[in-house]
Amino acid sequence: MNFTDLNLIEPIAKAIQEQGYTNPTPIQERSIPEILKGSDFLGCAQTGTGKTAAFAIPILQNLSKSKTKNNHIKALILTPTRELAIQIEENINAYGKYLPLKQLVIFGGVKQGNQEAALRKGIDILVATPGRLLDFIAQGIISLKNIEIFVLDEADRMLDMGFVHDVKRVIKLLPQRRQTLFFSATMPSEIQKLADSILNNPVKVEVTPVSSTAETIKQSVYFVDKENKLNLLSHILENDIADSVLVFSRTKHGADKIARKLQKDNISAEAIHGNKSQNARQNALNNFKSGKTRILVATDIAARGIDIDELKYVINFELSDVSETYVHRIGRTGRAGAEGSSISFVDSLDLLNLRNTEKLIGKKIPVVKDHPFHTDNLVAQKRDSNNKPMAAGGGERRSSRSPKPQNNNKPAGSTPTTGFKKPKNKNFTRKK
Repeated sequence: MNFTDLNLIEPIAKAIQEQGYTNPTPIQERSIPEILKGSDFLGCAQTGTGKTAAFAIPILQNLSKSKTKNNHIKALILTPTRELAIQIEENINAYGKYLPLKQLVIFGGVKQGNQEAALRKGIDILVATPGRLLDFIAQGIISLKNIEIFVLDEADRMLDMGFVHDVKRVIKLLPQRRQTLFFSATMPSEIQKLADSILNNPVKVEVTPVSSTAETIKQSVYFVDKENKLNLLSHILENDIADSVLVFSRTKHGADKIARKLQKDNISAEAIHGNKSQNARQNALNNFKSGKTRILVATDIAARGIDIDELKYVINFELSDVSETYVHRIGRTGRAGAEGSSISFVDSLDLLNLRNTEKLIGKKIPVVKDHPFHTDNLVAQKRDSNNKPMAAGGGERRSSRSPKPQNNNKPAGSTPTTGFKKPKNKNFTRKK
């Protein structure tokens, strides 16, 4: 199918042609005609499959034909992060450049003056993060009573980031009669319940299996002790990979630490995370996209919305405790059918997350041993609620890929000395 087969109006067809679009992706091909009809829509598609264009293009066309001609907000697109909100607004601006519609993006972390001034002039399409939207509503700057189309984008990420209650507050302020579009890369049960509560007889489209990874992405695992991870990263970037790389860190502090280490090794790198100012984050992202900075180190929240068509490499410095996050991370590469590679560093604290991730995606990730920091002696170790390693014995188990511990010639019937004391909690059960 070609975009010319989707019955798009001339101004939009011209704009997307200028963007180099010729053939719609599967999610675009199946969603655009249904959304143009005014149907509620539930789309489940992995990251990098073109979801933004799938809803932005028909929204622009429907609003261009809307009988309501005023400066009230007619379409609301709710998304979890600033970076993703900015990306969506940029895409809407590109697809609608020949239409008289006005769009605006609002998000927290910056002064509200410019956003407020633009709102008071009147807009048609609003892209927003939940916190800033609710803040403006509370101040009486925004009203949602004229919304005709509501989009909830990256719904699973909303859940991960704790925004579900904010989303529900927004939904209560929307008109009952509206078109609702619901997009998510994964569909855990909580997200399915939310979708069922706000959609009216929706068209459902799932273009890939839930939590699958693109076949074009070459995945690999490097077993490494925690203290050698930074050295392994520098080794790979200096000897194996010459291209730009997006590196994922579990924490903000970790992202800064990784970037400093790479800079010390004369590898151009910047960190991007929630503690950075909006300008700093945008500058870092622009430097990475332009090639001025070779390595971008990001936390998961900051990285959602990074959209670079030719990014070839993603490195997971640590694996997330949320298995679905792995799909989002490596989906930054191998986009739109292109080939990509993901490398995951796995230490003792990552082993359980690796097993859970492999179970989720339904495949074993190949282990690469040809590097100077490889180890076969990792022991799976859990974290406590503060993300710190638990004491030995707190559910510890040995990796199936690691050598089994020796008997140490203990006499029969003797009790091994581990230094582990059983807590007084009588409900405690030690795993064997």
